[in-house]
Amino acid sequence: MTGSADRVDARFAAVVARRPDAVALVDGTRWLTYAELAADAADVTAGLAAAGVAPGSLVGVRMPRGAGLVAALLGVLGHGCAYVPVDPTYPPARRELVEQDARLAVVVVPDAAGRPRVHPCASADAGPPHRVPDDTCYVIHTSGSTGRPKGVLVGHAHVLALLDACAGRLDTGEDDVWTLFHSASFDFSVWEMFGSLLSGGQAVVVPRALTRDLGALADLLVAEQVSVLNLVPTVFGHLVGALVDAPRPLPDLRHVVLGGEAVDLDAVARWRRLGAAPAARVSNMYGITETTVHVTHRYLTGGERAVVPGATPAGRPLDHLDVTVVDEHLTPVPPGTPGELLVAGASVAHGYLDRPELDRERFVDGPRGRAYRSGDWGLLDADGELHVLGRRDRQVQLRGFRVELGEPEAVLRAHPDVLQAVVHVVAAPDGTALLAADYATVPGAALAPGDVVRHLAAAVPRHLVPDRVVRHDRLPVTDHGKVDVQALANARACSSTMVDAAVGTRS
Repeated sequence: MTGSADRVDARFAAVVARRPDAVALVDGTRWLTYAELAADAADVTAGLAAAGVAPGSLVGVRMPRGAGLVAALLGVLGHGCAYVPVDPTYPPARRELVEQDARLAVVVVPDAAGRPRVHPCASADAGPPHRVPDDTCYVIHTSGSTGRPKGVLVGHAHVLALLDACAGRLDTGEDDVWTLFHSASFDFSVWEMFGSLLSGGQAVVVPRALTRDLGALADLLVAEQVSVLNLVPTVFGHLVGALVDAPRPLPDLRHVVLGGEAVDLDAVARWRRLGAAPAARVSNMYGITETTVHVTHRYLTGGERAVVPGATPAGRPLDHLDVTVVDEHLTPVPPGTPGELLVAGASVAHGYLDRPELDRERFVDGPRGRAYRSGDWGLLDADGELHVLGRRDRQVQLRGFRVELGEPEAVLRAHPDVLQAVVHVVAAPDGTALLAADYATVPGAALAPGDVVRHLAAAVPRHLVPDRVVRHDRLPVTDHGKVDVQALANARACSSTMVDAAVGTRS
């Protein structure tokens, strides 16, 4: 491991020295102590050195969820490199986009036994290696409006500032058992993995199948005595439903941390009424990839109500960050006035990978120093509490992922049979947010909704594939010639028969 004390790998090495025989990671029937996990990570570090990878390089990690993934990420950091997660469940076209954007020379993949090994990357001829700040810890790609994902450069100091602030706020430590629930391509995983391992706690890998079977997840929480559970609100709502159907106590649970999208206050109220984990505190943590996972924190009692329709109570900034509500001139607005959320402080990312124009647009000089223009809309109440109102542009939070609606829309419009297309968010009868696509074809084309789903599934991650697809003779437009999304929404609301007959639904 590298020697600097202000690095994630150095913090991990200190925990290994202090607790070598403590269980660090549980992956099915495999239990790894801190010393064993460190040894597996050291093998990856040695593999990078043998491959001639220079410290400071970007290294892809294309490993399935499990102990091998954690060892790979730690091993990359231990060699002084930054990791670029490439989710192996993403379509090949999306994986190639990420690898080419990062100009990866090598990628860590599983061998026949599932162990991480260093392998040359096909994108090595995409151009010379990127020069990134020495402090860079990882590059996570988020959705891009042109169809090209954006890489966000986050440093070791940013991650450690987050963990230190959250440890003080949530009081987590060596006795806690965390779940590793999320893809490494989603920055919630940074908080889960390093939050547990750098505090000397224990992490339990949640098998991918259990992320969709919430009853089985509840059984895992009981069996592994999980005390810290991190979920996006949509999944939390499904967990509450599973516990309503099959009640069981979760006696060890101390913290439920919600983040990644707007919290469902009704689900929190139902959770409280269930009483499955009476000692557990539910936290809502608003955050952004460009400001290192979490920005604010608020404990929820289950009795909260939105101050205005659609608002989410987000609490106050973590100690290392500052949130200012500003107008279009970046001037602070009074309490109660909606504006854009401007985030400054110790976890604001280095910027985007090779996107200088976007850097200048989004990373700005604010009232309290260098800041990130979130594009989120919110307001402060009279007590100084933040309430998030949603996106001010076409980015939305859906199932824990930030979705740039223009990305799947651009891919759909590129199909030779598509004349018009729009991707937007609609509400299902139960209130769940769904991704919808409406399109019209060129004359004579026979492109069915199922064909559209298959076209998108081959090019974008699953969370960017619409749940509902509708074919039209032509899309309605406004007086300005733009697609009239409101008219499409009204048509759905007024004619469920038309929608049911025309929609292709992705299971």
